[in-house]
Amino acid sequence: MQDQETLIKIQEKIASQVITKDELGDIRFIAGVDQAFLGDKVLSGMVLLNESLEVIECRSAALKTDFPYVPGFLAFRECPAIIEAFKQLRKKPDLLIVDGCGINHPRFAGLASHAGVTLGVPTIGVSKNILCGSFDSEPEKVGEFSVLSYMEKDVGAVLKTKEGCRPIIVAPGHRISLRTSIEMVKKCLRGYKLPEPARLAHDYAASVLSGFRNSRRTTAENAMSAP
Repeated sequence: MQDQETLIKIQEKIASQVITKDELGDIRFIAGVDQAFLGDKVLSGMVLLNESLEVIECRSAALKTDFPYVPGFLAFRECPAIIEAFKQLRKKPDLLIVDGCGINHPRFAGLASHAGVTLGVPTIGVSKNILCGSFDSEPEKVGEFSVLSYMEKDVGAVLKTKEGCRPIIVAPGHRISLRTSIEMVKKCLRGYKLPEPARLAHDYAASVLSGFRNSRRTTAENAMSAP
């Protein structure tokens, strides 16, 4: 692990390259990505959907990491696996929804921004908790939102997506505006708390994790029963 000063400089460089204006063409394919963890492995599950939000392709990557969990620096732990899963897609998404922060980050370089700049694709960050910033009041009705501000900048939105559930945090990652980020997430809602690409990616990452655990268990059992 590099020293924190070096990591901050990398994040500042990422932030300087982030574009928060819309650079979107036709959105034919949307991908969602989420991570799961097993020991020293980061498991990234990526699901590609068409414009009707039907699953086209699922890809995963598992990479070892020696980078610990450090709030504000998750990209250094999780982004390599995201990049590897992305490379495996036969079709590339026009938009990637990432489980994590975008510009709603202490240095405006969350996981979605880091991945977006690295891959050169439009990204949106979707998270369940606020890492930094404040907002006026929590939205009460589905579809309503409050703008999240940090250091006098609008960095995201607190969006109500389902009755009986706390709002989610939506933020631009790269090559997309806050307004369009909110619109795209709302278009991807199908009655769940998370937008469909993120929800399916979460489920897929969990299934990949289960597969790894079963594989380990089978290997251990075979070793124990060997003569």
